[in-house]
Amino acid sequence: MLREIHIRDLAIVEQLDLEFGDGMHVLTGETGAGKSILLDALGLCLGDRANAEIIRPGAERAEVSAVFDPPGDAIRQWLAERELEGEDEIIVRRVIQGSGRSRGFVNGTPVALQMLRELGEQLVDIHGQHAHQSLLRPTTQRELLDAYAGAGEARGKVAARHRELREIDRGLAELEDSDQDYEDRLALLRHQVDELEAAAPSRDGLSELEQEHHRLAHAESLITLAQSQLQALSDDDLAAQPLLGRAIRELEERRQIDPALGEAADLFQNALAHLEEGCQTLRSFADGLEIDPQRLAELDQRISDLRDLARKHRVEVEQLPETLDALHTQLERLENAGQRLEALHRERTAAVERYQEAARDLSRQRQQGAERLATEVNQLLTELGMAGAELIPAIHFEPDATPNGYGLDRIELQVRTNAGQAAGPLARVASGGELSRIGLAIQVATVERASGVPTLVFDEADSGIGGAVAEVVGRLLRTLGRRYQVLCVTHLPQVAAQGSHHYRVSKVEADGNTRTNVDPLAETDRIEEIARMLGGLEITDDERAAARRMLARSGSEG
Repeated sequence: MLREIHIRDLAIVEQLDLEFGDGMHVLTGETGAGKSILLDALGLCLGDRANAEIIRPGAERAEVSAVFDPPGDAIRQWLAERELEGEDEIIVRRVIQGSGRSRGFVNGTPVALQMLRELGEQLVDIHGQHAHQSLLRPTTQRELLDAYAGAGEARGKVAARHRELREIDRGLAELEDSDQDYEDRLALLRHQVDELEAAAPSRDGLSELEQEHHRLAHAESLITLAQSQLQALSDDDLAAQPLLGRAIRELEERRQIDPALGEAADLFQNALAHLEEGCQTLRSFADGLEIDPQRLAELDQRISDLRDLARKHRVEVEQLPETLDALHTQLERLENAGQRLEALHRERTAAVERYQEAARDLSRQRQQGAERLATEVNQLLTELGMAGAELIPAIHFEPDATPNGYGLDRIELQVRTNAGQAAGPLARVASGGELSRIGLAIQVATVERASGVPTLVFDEADSGIGGAVAEVVGRLLRTLGRRYQVLCVTHLPQVAAQGSHHYRVSKVEADGNTRTNVDPLAETDRIEEIARMLGGLEITDDERAAARRMLARSGSEG
């Protein structure tokens, strides 16, 4: 709720700093004293349009800032999504320059005017001849009625059925994609799968193919190398293998003369065994290698094909097997698309029936709640001096409307302000004063069920009434003050006496300048102010006594 407001150089306000508490606050003062300036300033913080004419004469700019309590979860999330979080409070500021341009700030961050309005609608609801009359918005009327009717669970079920329906529609849209003909997509997928299967990409990619290609490309030189080495190591008379064999035999023949020669003979024998094994391996290699230009050309082509396919699918060659698997899956899904489409259409028919059933249940709850709300509000309107007025909630169930998360009802709070008058929308039928009292009646009727915004402002809700009805208005506002913070501009003492906090607005002229002051009133000053509102130019003891009785009756005195 609103805790502080600071005003600088706005209209005839030079500087004003006010603090607010819980409960009902009343603002009173002589006609023309500037009671509405405070509401105008609050409206600027909440996104009202501004121009240079509202700047106090002689000042370069006007500035208004408002401090609100730490936000609840919904507002906290709204701030977080827009990176506007503060510490323990919300500070909204508006600066109007002499050029007529203005800037808005939330917790020190510059924001657009529309964002101020969005935040303002969640913080303050102004009833009267001002722009912040949320009661005129269809969404507000729906939210208020649902809260009063206790339809939260039913609306949650509607929202769940709507999500189910949207999920099915997404599946249908995927299958019925109009960007590409079904047969064309099917033919393309089959071609891509056939092309990749023909290339037979392996998990090892190009490594094995390139290794075989490299070996075949150098087959002639490798065979020549193997043969020349075999010639030098084994096949010639002076090759290493026969020479080593002769050396071993001669050493063995002389081992008996000197046993030390035996060690050398054994080592050479081991060397000969390794040499023979190596020559055999080299001979097998040469025998297994052949010059095959045709195979080499095939490998050239296959490597080129794999690289082309990788570029075509925008992947690495090693990823082609995964690409083939993915295409297989798509092809299988598309080939079964006909069956899936039929299944999804059946699912959608059933989902629409479930949604319609949930929407009808919600509509029934709304109808029942609307009847109770109308009865309660109409009784309050009679107490508020609008005996011929009647609230008529119009709820039209539209089964053929596009499904949404809120049901299929078109909701409009209609009203007739006089007996015999045709009912119509609030915005067209009710005047500012009537709308203010209708809003008051609805707020009081729904106070226990509809959470609403934390701060309610009533700008002369008592316009055009007096006497006992004025006292009823005051009591109703005080009732609202038990749950909400209420700010009320009033000219009636019966209403002013009901306030938990009382502010007097006065106009002072000094040095050729006029300025507005707003002062919180203590007990004695409050008696004087209500006595002034009861009397005329001169305040008598009788009027003071009446003011004391009025305050005592409301429980506000002391």
